[in-house]
Amino acid sequence: MGERFRKTSGVDLKEIIADLNKAYCDEWLAFYAYSYAAQAVSGSAYEDMQEFLEKIAKDELEHQSEVADMIIKLGGKPTVNFNDIEKNANAPFPMPPKKTDDYEGIIEFVLAAEGGAIEVYRKIAKKTLGKEDVVYQLAAHILGEEVQHEEMFENLK
Repeated sequence: MGERFRKTSGVDLKEIIADLNKAYCDEWLAFYAYSYAAQAVSGSAYEDMQEFLEKIAKDELEHQSEVADMIIKLGGKPTVNFNDIEKNANAPFPMPPKKTDDYEGIIEFVLAAEGGAIEVYRKIAKKTLGKEDVVYQLAAHILGEEVQHEEMFENLK
């Protein structure tokens, strides 16, 4: 983004880049956890659960890309070393349940991860509301999708 953008921003861009980088790491962890769970799920309704998990995994990968793009536009660099992803995330890796046919456990693991994402993007949105419109729009967009994910899995209970 250009010089005028940087000069007229109403927030500390370094702080926002750091917040976005943590969210970027969160998205990688969620993508991996959901992808793994989709591949491993078993039981009588595994196809439906697999479909839900694959859908949100794809969304998390899209979020990762959108957040990385914003970090770069703001003059930062996304976390590059994959070994640093969990260390730099807002929360530890969201561990899927050990029993691959434990649908209640899968639902709870997804709800916990999505709840964390909602908090992260709500924080970024509040921090940028009326101060940094470009970042606010991204945070609000992703927040909306995370809320949809939460609702989708709450409806499975």
